[in-house]
Amino acid sequence: MKTRREAIRLLLSAGAAMVAVLTAAGAGLRWAYAEVKKRLLPRGTRMDTLVDEDPAHLDTRQLDVTPMAEFDTMGQTNYSISAENWRLAVDGAVDRPTSFTYAELTAMPAIERSVLLICPGFFAYNGRWKGVSVKGLLAGAGMSAGAKAVEFRGPEHPRELSARFDLEEILSDRVFLAYEVNGKTLPQRHGFPLRLVAEDHYGGRWIKYVYQISVVDQ
Repeated sequence: MKTRREAIRLLLSAGAAMVAVLTAAGAGLRWAYAEVKKRLLPRGTRMDTLVDEDPAHLDTRQLDVTPMAEFDTMGQTNYSISAENWRLAVDGAVDRPTSFTYAELTAMPAIERSVLLICPGFFAYNGRWKGVSVKGLLAGAGMSAGAKAVEFRGPEHPRELSARFDLEEILSDRVFLAYEVNGKTLPQRHGFPLRLVAEDHYGGRWIKYVYQISVVDQ
């Protein structure tokens, strides 16, 4: 009898071909992002000069990583989750609704990238985020042919927030789920166990304490 870990591995393997298809589709989109003219920020740029900027207009490849001690945050900060009991649900317009434990997610191939977070008028910081590809999770679950968007929710609480992104952004991996920042486990106040990293979007859409991903076909 297969263990749950083996079953998850088979599920993701079954989606490998779909990942390849999605990657090819996404490759045709990346040029569009590259064509957008962005202002290159030089190394040493002060974060406080960026609080009124739109991240979609900034080329951040040379930015220094902001030390964790200088990170700020907004919204809920004291939501507590036990990693042992928590699950990430993947549902909606998929063939195989499933869920993943924290250990399963952190054992998967990781994305690691520096991404600028701006809460307009309040703060900006450039974190080095590490996490899991949403594209890969959805490929394993088998998205329906009519999938158009993906919605993220968190925390599982009356104060739950949600954010929806077009499928194109998911396929480009510019939107992913982080469990580490600056080489450390994601702090509770910043959304442990998972928070959304959404490149080119304001921090209000970087959902914290994510517990559910739903594919939308409407």
